[in-house]
Amino acid sequence: MGVADIPLLGQIKGRLGWLDERQRLIAENVANSDTPGFVGRDLKMPTDFAAAMRSRGGGAVQMERASGAHFTPPGSGYRFETTKSPDSETTMDGNSVVVEEQMLKMAESRMAYDAAIGFYQKSMSMIRLAAKKPGAG
Repeated sequence: MGVADIPLLGQIKGRLGWLDERQRLIAENVANSDTPGFVGRDLKMPTDFAAAMRSRGGGAVQMERASGAHFTPPGSGYRFETTKSPDSETTMDGNSVVVEEQMLKMAESRMAYDAAIGFYQKSMSMIRLAAKKPGAG
């Protein structure tokens, strides 16, 4: 089993991909803050585990065949659902992007990204510690 096969690290990678895509959408919203009629977008929050299980065929959970890699290969791209997310104000020209609110979303995403990176680093240091030869300094 390689490090890439550890499900926890795959989950962290998925979270980082989601946060990266969210940052891209926020930057796009800010870039279009003066575009008439532009409505800001945001990523739909990932569903919680219970909701994901309920959405599986009327509550019945079916086994799925896993791929040989057990994770999404790099470069295959994650697919996230975007939603229109108008801010608290809409200008006369129909633009609904408030730069201050977008900056708050960006800061929130950055803190979550830093937390995920920290969790990844701690996980890797625990793996390194577990892989050391007993008695090695």
